[in-house]
Amino acid sequence: MSSADSTKAQIFKEYIVKNHKNIKLYIPNIADKFTEAIPQLNKLIEESNSNEMVFMGSSLGGFFATHYAECFKSKAVVINPAIKPSDGLKMYLGDNENYANGNKFELTKDDIDAIKALEVDSIKNPKNYLLLCESDDEVLNYLDAVRFYKASYQDISFGGDHSYSRFKEKLEIIKKFIKI
Repeated sequence: MSSADSTKAQIFKEYIVKNHKNIKLYIPNIADKFTEAIPQLNKLIEESNSNEMVFMGSSLGGFFATHYAECFKSKAVVINPAIKPSDGLKMYLGDNENYANGNKFELTKDDIDAIKALEVDSIKNPKNYLLLCESDDEVLNYLDAVRFYKASYQDISFGGDHSYSRFKEKLEIIKKFIKI
């Protein structure tokens, strides 16, 4: 249930447009159903024709960023990321509504199976990751991410919430990590 209009997406887009006009930035509205979202993301990546990619995402977007960073041996910035979301998402089986756009959709067992197929047991190159977490995330336990991304670059802020309220303050850290 992502949105290209999210606060973090818009802050990052504004930052890139203002400071790094040569960077091609993709901020897709990802389909709500995972059986549609995964092919959508695969197609977007394939059509980008890019030799050098960096993935960034928050929550389930952080999960996707990790999956694709592993596939392409790329860097990823993961923000309050979901680690192994298939179990937690089972509670959403059935009818749902995207909070950002009001889109109604049904989450099925096939959707959960599609996500489970992308889950990573461990990351191969921890130095490819920048983990940004806030400790008072009300959805995900930040310590799960700290353990999963051990030996990665980590910036943990105490307080905050799942929306990662300090994002704008972290743009310089992100810039240095992805070397732009």
